[in-house]
Amino acid sequence: MASFTMASLGVSHTTNLSSSRSAMAGSRVRMTAPVAAARRERVTMTVVADEERLRLHNLSPLKGARQKSTRKGRGYGAGQGGTCGFGMRGQKARSGRGTRPGFEGGQTPMYRRFPKLKGIAGGMGAGRDKFVIVNVDDIAAALASSKLDAGSDITIESLKSAGVITASGHYRNLPLKVLGNGDLPSGVTVHAHAYSESAKTKIEAAGGVATLIPTRPKWNRQVAKAAALALATA
Repeated sequence: MASFTMASLGVSHTTNLSSSRSAMAGSRVRMTAPVAAARRERVTMTVVADEERLRLHNLSPLKGARQKSTRKGRGYGAGQGGTCGFGMRGQKARSGRGTRPGFEGGQTPMYRRFPKLKGIAGGMGAGRDKFVIVNVDDIAAALASSKLDAGSDITIESLKSAGVITASGHYRNLPLKVLGNGDLPSGVTVHAHAYSESAKTKIEAAGGVATLIPTRPKWNRQVAKAAALALATA
């Protein structure tokens, strides 16, 4: 009659091999937690790689990332068969470009089916602003709040520093244009690259001066020829 105890596994129940199954039925086996191992001290390891570190002078593609392109139309030795994967005949089997970008076989292409947004959002350069806009009432409000001095000239730099206009991003190099919304109570001297008719009338009616800053003329052939002729005769 042999008996053993699984003390190594933490089992506290002793099992008799010669006992019947009915004696084992309903018996409980209680597992005890194993004895915690002694806490080990932390070890810091520093691994130094033998290979050279990745730098700009040793950058290279991964192995297999760049493969040679398939050579088509070079006979049976290219492995593409007699027609090289282009089919028998047709537009795409000829030399040169097959179809233009956006071509959908003759049906209305996607870039024509979808509606277009207005201005620069729809891809039209004419929708972009050509000026930094300020109205007459903006200048009057800045004068009333002492952001601008009534005795000094009003320029695009003074409007930027006073916070009347925010010219950043695309607008940072655009010229200034004054529009005529509102009224101007006192006369001031304004320097701008463009004025609307109502803005110029209101500034001058209030006793101010609307000074026009000359802008660079738009290039065209007539202007270029006139400039070249003037340079030659000078």
